[in-house]
Order: sequence, then structure tokens, then C-alpha cells
Amino acid sequence: MKVVIIGSGVIGVSTAWYLAKQGCDVTVIEKNSDSSLETSFANAGQISPGYATPWAAPGIPQKAIKWLFQKDAPLKIKPDGSIFQIQWIIEMMKHCTYNNYAINKERMLKLAEYSRDKFVELRQEIGIQYDDAQLGNMQLFRSQKQLDGMQKDITVLNECGVPYKALDPNGCVEFEPALANSKHLITGGLLLPNDETGDCLIFTQKLTKECEKLGVKFLFNKKITKIKKQHHKITAVICGREEFIADHYVMAAGCFSRDLMKQLDISIPVYPVKGYSLTLDIIDDAKAPRSTLLDETYKVAVTRLGNRVRVGGMAELIGYDLSLNDKRRLTLEKVVTDLFPNSVDLSKPNFWTGLRPMTPDSTPIVGTTPIHNLTLNTGHGTLGWTMCLGSGKYLADVITGKTPEIQIDGLDISRYNKV
Repeated sequence: MKVVIIGSGVIGVSTAWYLAKQGCDVTVIEKNSDSSLETSFANAGQISPGYATPWAAPGIPQKAIKWLFQKDAPLKIKPDGSIFQIQWIIEMMKHCTYNNYAINKERMLKLAEYSRDKFVELRQEIGIQYDDAQLGNMQLFRSQKQLDGMQKDITVLNECGVPYKALDPNGCVEFEPALANSKHLITGGLLLPNDETGDCLIFTQKLTKECEKLGVKFLFNKKITKIKKQHHKITAVICGREEFIADHYVMAAGCFSRDLMKQLDISIPVYPVKGYSLTLDIIDDAKAPRSTLLDETYKVAVTRLGNRVRVGGMAELIGYDLSLNDKRRLTLEKVVTDLFPNSVDLSKPNFWTGLRPMTPDSTPIVGTTPIHNLTLNTGHGTLGWTMCLGSGKYLADVITGKTPEIQIDGLDISRYNKV
């Protein structure tokens, strides 16, 4: 089977790997000069199945109003001039119920846990290294209210059989000894011992080379100008004067998937949610984190990647704006200096921003479409790195007619038939 994949971020490359392993003739089309140069380039570094949590959650509408007036708010909304932005926000708010939250979190947890298992298998199979570590992830609480709210997540973790440990401040310091210098800021934590960390850019570009060994062709600097369709089937993908024909096509273009799907008269509710990161060199190993944590107050992750620390997070709904906001850099600096003072070199920050492709319910869209030879693998939001291998393997099984190793209802576009 000949397959064309559109997009070579971590999702597209992971899909290519599993399709090639199953004997498909795979071509990946990418508009940039290499794999992983957009959303996958400098994400927060967490492979965190245990923290696969919908942004659409009970209480978010009330918090969003409060965040409008908060200097360091984790979510900012600025009109981008589109009706789609308003529709997307309204749809997200509809999902902020306890019932929808539980359904979406369970879907996300299943896919994320499966994906983490695939990381273990891949390391055993090809020995891939990407500044990875398997030490766990801690959600850090600064207030009693946050600590009390932890129970709703614990309920779902129990239902899905995900290991965890509730920590008091002393337990937080035991997990991350460098927090001894900021223990007074901590109310408690939730440890997810099976979560991992790693550099998504290094991983994706190394996996690209492994894919090439299996015969996958990567065509870089190719911008898609047209997708031809006839009788519910794609007949070709056009890049300028070049035409690419395959038996099957995979849309894995992240935030740009929606515009490409418009050519096929299919609307997918994937919006670009802007996030930021800082990558900083460690100057004092004893004062730096050994693994990763998520500061619940600022929705900012602090992750150890070899001899560097990656600080990333926050969200802005402002369209496709990739300008760097210095106020966001200061927030990221504040979090890392609050929790790990004098651990990193702030004089040489690598400040970055990227667009995460997010759905209103936070669950990715992975599976079939009304176009018979087109499948989707997009909309992973902040969890593309976490869910990449699971999504790729699941979709490869769907495409090749194998029974997927996991069953997740409502993962494809059909749940958005009314959008």
C-alpha cells in the first residue's frame, strides 16, 4: 500500500514509522526544511500520560473570567477576527461539565498510557536516545484549594488503573531534592511515577533517520497547493507542479490540518493554541530538577533534559500569531527561579513559541473520515509528544486493516459531526 503523510512533526513521523514497519510504501510531505521544526521543536519535554487532562474542565469558565485580569494567567484570549475562534471557545465551554470531563479524560488516558508503553518498546527495539529519563512527573500545588481539587483527577486515575502517589511538602522534596530551597511555597503534590521526559526535537529527527532506513521518503520544502478529490476519494496531492498519488493519505499537519481539510469540504475543530518555552543551561546541578514537574498555579512545566532545563507552558487563543511576548518569558523565569533558585543560566535564554493543534474537548482526532482513503492524526493539543507513538501505531493498524491493540470510542471525527 502506498501512503502519503502530510506533515513531519512528531505525529507524522511516528505514523510513518509504524506504517513502514507494517510494509507500507510511505512518503512524507513537509513544507519545512526538516522534521519537527514547528510545534515539536521546543515543547515542555514531558511524556505525561498521568497528566492527560482536558483543558475543558469544570470550573474553567469561571477561572477564565478571573484570568482576564491576572498578570500571570495561564490562559489569555485575544480576538483573532474569525468566527471560528468564537465557535471553538463556545464548543470548549460546552465540554466543561463533569460528565464530559470524565469521558474525555478517560479517552486521553487510554491513548497516552498506550503511547508511553510504545516508547518503552521503541527504546528496547532500536535503542533511541533523546535526553530521555523515566523518573516520573509531579504536579505541584501551591494552595490548599488546588490540593483539594486533586481528588477529581485521582478518581479517574483509579478508574483507569494509573499509579499515583499523593505527597505532602516533605514528599515533594523527597522526589525533587532541589525543592528544599522552595519548600515554603508548596502545599503538596501528585506524583505520577510512570511518566517520562525527553527532547521531542531530538527524538523526531532521529526517528526520521530510522524511518529512512525502512524506505520512508521524506520530501522537505514541499508546500501543498491543492488536494484533488473525486467520488469521496483523494486522487492526488499537488505541490506546485508536482503531483503525488497514493492509495491512502494521512493528514498530520497539526494546526494547519484544518485549512487543508477545507479543500475537501470537511470542517475539523482544530485551533492553534499558542504556548511558550525557555531552554536554559544548568549552572548548579544540585539546585536543578532531576526530573519534571508541573506548577499547577501557572500551568508551567519545568523539565530536566540532560544538562538543560526546559520551562514551558501557558496558552493563548490569538490565532496564528508567532510573536514572542516578553511578559510570558518573565513568567517562565519566575516559575523556575521560584522553585529552583540559582540553578540555571538566565543570561542566555532560548525563548521559543509554538502553536498546539487543539480540539474543544482536548481529545485528538485520530481515525477515519468521510473521505474513504483519508485518515486524520491531529488535534493533540499539549499532548502530542505524550501521545505520538500510540496515535501512530493505532492509526497504522486502522489503515492496514489490523485490529488496534486498544479500543477507544469516539476518537475519530465522527464525534464532531455537528460542528
